[in-house]
Amino acid sequence: MVSEPDTESCTNKNAGPQSIPYKEHYSMAITLPLIFISFFLVRVLSSHAISNQDESYMKLVHDATDLPENEEYDYIIIGGGTAGCPLAATLSSKYSILVLERGSEPNKYPSVLKEEGLLNVFAEEDDGQNPFQRFITVDGVDVIRGRVLGGGSMVNAGFYSRGHREFFESAGVDWDMELVEEAYEWVEQTVVSRPRLSDWQSAFRSALLEGGVRPYNGFDLRHLVGTKIGGSIFDVEGNRHGAVELLNGVQPENLKVAVRATVEKIIFSDLSAIGVSYSDSKGNTHTAFIRKKGEIILSAGAIGSPQLLLLSGVGSKSHLSSLKLPVVLDQPDVGEFMSDNPRFTAAIVLPFPLVASSSQVVGILDGNIYLETLASPSPFFISPTFSLLPPQSTMINPSLALFIGKFSNVLSKGSLHLNSSTNVNNDPIVRFNYYSNPNDLVRCVRGLRKVGDLLKTRTMEKIKTQDLKGNKRFQFLGPPLPENLSDNSSVEEYCKETVTTYWHYHGGCLVGKVVDSNYRVIGVENLRVVDGSTFAVSPGTNPMATVMMLGRYVGLQMLQQRSS
Repeated sequence: MVSEPDTESCTNKNAGPQSIPYKEHYSMAITLPLIFISFFLVRVLSSHAISNQDESYMKLVHDATDLPENEEYDYIIIGGGTAGCPLAATLSSKYSILVLERGSEPNKYPSVLKEEGLLNVFAEEDDGQNPFQRFITVDGVDVIRGRVLGGGSMVNAGFYSRGHREFFESAGVDWDMELVEEAYEWVEQTVVSRPRLSDWQSAFRSALLEGGVRPYNGFDLRHLVGTKIGGSIFDVEGNRHGAVELLNGVQPENLKVAVRATVEKIIFSDLSAIGVSYSDSKGNTHTAFIRKKGEIILSAGAIGSPQLLLLSGVGSKSHLSSLKLPVVLDQPDVGEFMSDNPRFTAAIVLPFPLVASSSQVVGILDGNIYLETLASPSPFFISPTFSLLPPQSTMINPSLALFIGKFSNVLSKGSLHLNSSTNVNNDPIVRFNYYSNPNDLVRCVRGLRKVGDLLKTRTMEKIKTQDLKGNKRFQFLGPPLPENLSDNSSVEEYCKETVTTYWHYHGGCLVGKVVDSNYRVIGVENLRVVDGSTFAVSPGTNPMATVMMLGRYVGLQMLQQRSS
């Protein structure tokens, strides 16, 4: 059961009448220079358009209740999400694959399939039947995990942009950049479109340029300092094309996708992974085993993968023993070095209606600080049970704009541990330790000051509202930005008081600590981790593009390694 957030701590008691206090916590994410340059000199999509959602993958999907009690495959992938789907599609070209996804197929959740339903995901309560799992970290921040075939790509804001240079330099992997390029392009041909800018996104682009976030790079999938239009997995009709569509075209005889299949543990024989135990929606237990030369691949995300390793006996001996779990391998780094990119936000109620807008434009500052925006046609999406507007408001059809930002290379580190229950359905104990490293606070201050610059532009002057006294001002939802953004202490305090997630958590199974440069779990056989839990740094403005690329990339490498 999720406890109610501390609403008192989210309210600025000294704010003026333009501030709208919260009644709920608002929470809405190589070193060889010539090779690297050739990677970024890519052909981008100039007017690529994806057709309506293709659900031909449904021929591969089975309810876990219909699967036998015991089966055998070449590869078993735990998690049919952003990395798991492209990985499965790739490996199934030659081998038999079982994908085990704890959630349901996307068409069970119509709101996730359309751009206009984007913000509903963040407003709904988690009743166990939603396409996400919601929980509160030890830091008091509300986070969600994908619980649907397609994973986080089905519940995110849809922005597609490739990883930045520092990610590839610091990932601990000897990247084959030609293969990286091939993997990105393979993903983009299926799910990425050039967005048609909404009025609000166009206004945001103008404000970025007026505010000095230059040069203007137009539409580009590469990571480029300045202002650009990124790709989107929403097409021009507002249809979402998540990672699940990367399964389209796969031959059904090689790939089986089980939904409502909750993996409870990985089965080991000595130090070799040999199978998995999972339950279906009726509580029945199934086992699936791998054939000779086969592997089990964890693609359950930055929360799910370290959690399942721990539940399976791979982790700190002292931690596992305290929970009376059998220890397969004493590996103290599982669940450690967790990071989340803290999101800094200014939420402003607008005096005119807007259509829902996913993220389409980004401002990339030197130092890898990123600014984006979302829009909602109603400021009531956070909770339909209370009014946000104060008595002096004269607005008739208000909407909400969120100015949101984050930065790469978060230096504050946290951890993930199991709670007293060893049930996989229960949330682990997660702490991100936001801003525990003072350098992270410095970057938040810099990002918020740039937001302040944007609000001073002629474009943003138009979103001010007039109160009954005739004063024009921004109508903030929640704490307003500090009046004096040059005052370090007040801006730092704003960062800390309003800290929330960008949903771009990573770590817990880092390359070089838990997995090797081929993503094999160090110390055991036949087990890999392929997802964002292996990242020390969140790639680019939004990690989705690189997580999908990673699934394809590792799949191609595995095919090459096995055939050699």
